[in-house]
Amino acid sequence: MIFHETGLADARLIEQERHVDDRGHFARVACAGEFARAGIEADYPQASVSHNTRAGTLRGMHFQRPPHAEAKVVRATRGAVFDVIIDLRPGSPTFRRWQGFELSAGNGRMLYIPKGFAHGFQTLEDETDVLYLITPAFVPGHGDGVRFDDPAFAIDWPLPVSVIAEKDRIWPLFGG
Repeated sequence: MIFHETGLADARLIEQERHVDDRGHFARVACAGEFARAGIEADYPQASVSHNTRAGTLRGMHFQRPPHAEAKVVRATRGAVFDVIIDLRPGSPTFRRWQGFELSAGNGRMLYIPKGFAHGFQTLEDETDVLYLITPAFVPGHGDGVRFDDPAFAIDWPLPVSVIAEKDRIWPLFGG
């Protein structure tokens, strides 16, 4: 795996090192040793998948509050997403900044999202699946979020929103 710095402190874009032959390709998507050497969480007790039927579907911007804050590694296993993270850590040099990444089944990129970040995505294609590795496991009652259209962040989503859950539409404005 190849780990790339992003514009946000502690977040990493991860590229697969694909081994290609006549059958196709083979690549690791997780390795505790390599993750640890790259300074990212290495123990993921939960894996989840979201299936999204329509392009333009928006999920986010989610996070878990301490003491159950989550780190995640996310990857599109079918289709493509515009994946967005926001640094919500008050002491961070990139506090309140966001960055977006195209993750697709074709490019195989993964995104490491540290604890203290809000996370969401918008599907760029119909029939898109996203795989999440999550630490710690989800704890009901500790989930939170910020609005996808909050002017405090001014996220530039690539498509009009076609589908969004009511809870994602009405998260509070940041600090408000």
